Amino acid sequence: MLREKMRAIRPGKPVPFKPAAAVTAALFCGGGALGTLAKWLDTLALNSDVWWHRPIEKLALGQFFSDMAVWLLAALLIAVFSRSAGRAALNVFGFFAGMCLAYHACTLWLAGFDPGSYMLIWYSVTAVSPLLAVGCWYARGDGPVAVTLCVLIMAGFTLACFAVGWLYVEYRGILYVLAFAGAAGALYKSPLRLLTVPAGVALAVLVSPLLPFAL
Repeated sequence: MLREKMRAIRPGKPVPFKPAAAVTAALFCGGGALGTLAKWLDTLALNSDVWWHRPIEKLALGQFFSDMAVWLLAALLIAVFSRSAGRAALNVFGFFAGMCLAYHACTLWLAGFDPGSYMLIWYSVTAVSPLLAVGCWYARGDGPVAVTLCVLIMAGFTLACFAVGWLYVEYRGILYVLAFAGAAGALYKSPLRLLTVPAGVALAVLVSPLLPFAL
C-alpha cells in the first residue's frame, strides 16, 4: 500500500545495473574533483595583480565552495534528475563521499593538518544524504506531499543562501542568489509550483530564531 502511494507521487524508472553503477562512479569522481577544487580555492593566496585571481576574489569563490549552498544545489540536481528514489539515494551518497574524501585528503596534503571536527560535519551530512536525496526526488512529483517537500527544500535553501532572521532576509552575494534560483528551477513543474518559493522563504524566516546556527 505504501509503495503504491509513493508511486502515485512519482513513479521511478528501472535502470540496468552496469549503467547505473557507471553513473554513481562518475558522480563519485565528480564529487572528488569538486572537493579538490574547493580545497584549492580555500588555500589559494589571492593576488589582485594576477588577472584570473580577480574574479575569484570578487566572487569570493573560496568562501562559496566552503559553504553549504553549492553542495546542496549539486545534491538536489543529482537527486531530482535520477531515475528513481533508490538511484537518487545512491547517486547523492556517491557524490558526497567523493567530495568529502577528496577534501579531507587535500587538507592533509596541502594544509598539513587534519580537520577532524570540521569534516565530522560533512561526514554526517554524507551519512544522511541518501534519506534527504529520496525526499528531494519525490519533491518533483505530484500531490500535497511533493508540494510540502518543495516548501521544506526552499526553506533550507533560503537559510543556506541568505542571511535570515526574524522578519528579514539579507543578500549574501550573486552566487548564492543563483544557487537559490537553481534550486527553484530544479523543482519547477508548473507556474503554480512557484508558490512554494515564497512559502519556503516565509517558513525559513519563521524558524530562523529557533536555529542555533545558519547552514
